[in-house]
Amino acid sequence: MHLNTLSSNSNSGNVLVTGASGYIGSQVVKELNRVYGESLRIRGLVRRHSDLSVLAGMPVEIIRGDVTDPVSLIEAFRDVQTVFHCAGLVAYTKNYRRKLHEANVTGTANVVNACLFNNVGRLVVTSSVAALGVMDGGALADEETPFCEWQKRIAYMESKRLAELEGMRGIAEGLDVVMVNPGVVIGKGEGVPAVSNKATEAVQTIYEGKIPLYPSGGISLVDISDVARAHVEAWNKGEAGERYIVVSDNLSFGELFAMIRTFSGNRVRRAVSAMQPMYGIAAVAGELVALVTGMRPYISIESMRLAQKKLFYANGKSVEKLGMTYRPVREILQSVVA
Repeated sequence: MHLNTLSSNSNSGNVLVTGASGYIGSQVVKELNRVYGESLRIRGLVRRHSDLSVLAGMPVEIIRGDVTDPVSLIEAFRDVQTVFHCAGLVAYTKNYRRKLHEANVTGTANVVNACLFNNVGRLVVTSSVAALGVMDGGALADEETPFCEWQKRIAYMESKRLAELEGMRGIAEGLDVVMVNPGVVIGKGEGVPAVSNKATEAVQTIYEGKIPLYPSGGISLVDISDVARAHVEAWNKGEAGERYIVVSDNLSFGELFAMIRTFSGNRVRRAVSAMQPMYGIAAVAGELVALVTGMRPYISIESMRLAQKKLFYANGKSVEKLGMTYRPVREILQSVVA
């Protein structure tokens, strides 16, 4: 592996990406390089033991640091024009509430403070639709939909909402902040090996016929390449203090399974909707496995609660204001299982 390292001399074109070796952060680095080439100097903030293979051959200056360590950010942010804050933690279990708060809320607060200290020109925050309110009955929520009281009991949703409040606090103190709110991100990102995430792996598992039941709710989906592009568009076109929903389309889980079932080579049998008692059984089993293994559960009490809701969101603002176009969901799913 070889990483091209750029000079860290002061340059008005310096940008920094936190979580640069992660699923979203690495693709933001690649998109910035694709669009701007050598005219932009990119710094990537990564934790000490992070795997950097996804960034191999990229012209990025690697800086070791952690958003939960404020001291490590001060020098890293020096002479930086724009920060893309992509570092964060995703987990849908109460057992991770403290870790979620530390990574997403305290981490964002530290990033905001480092930006203010170094007079960074703009902060682009990777938020989530999880920070937004939810409409009942499958109606489309937008950037102005109020956060629901029940959402505060979902640790990940609450952490992303509070992280956005840290961004707004930064605005009150003079920082230019814009927020990108992706739906459920799937797709194989560029890199060798290709970067992936739990949602992408779940689609592959459905395709392989290993999940016979589907929940009653639904989700919004978006391709990883569109998420990376939305960060760059938000940097260039987004208005300070605004959030932009980044989704391709909304599907019920029944529609998702049915679509995957039409793909050549799939092993999806005629999946059926899960009965109510099954949610609780699956959730408890997932939590127990997590306690034994110490790993983040993919199926948990919180995720099963959300799986019964139609979490649908409107992308009109990002289309109109950022000029976004989105890869169709069918095409995204086919690229995942190819």
